[in-house]
Amino acid sequence: MDPFTKDVIHIIKTIPFGKVMTYGQIAFMAHKPFAARQVAWILHAMSLKESLPWHRVINAKGQISLGGEMGLIQQSRLIDEGVQIINKRINLSIYGYQPEREGEDNED
Repeated sequence: MDPFTKDVIHIIKTIPFGKVMTYGQIAFMAHKPFAARQVAWILHAMSLKESLPWHRVINAKGQISLGGEMGLIQQSRLIDEGVQIINKRINLSIYGYQPEREGEDNED
């Protein structure tokens, strides 16, 4: 497994209950800011094997990207965690998880 994949898996595993992150945020946190689609592929390929909380990953608009039954399952799981979905959107300022990126010093 390459380092980016390992980083993505680690980041997704750290998303807390009742919070969400976007594919782009995860890519940025894993030091590949333009790799959101790659994050989606990793999530698709590794969710079961790595027991990832896949339902906590949404698109940059604050929406569930999955359609059909999987989208309904994702929505249901998020609602069960207390995440409100209004007009098919999740308010990222309320429910978005913003961890500090490793290697960044936020002291002033």
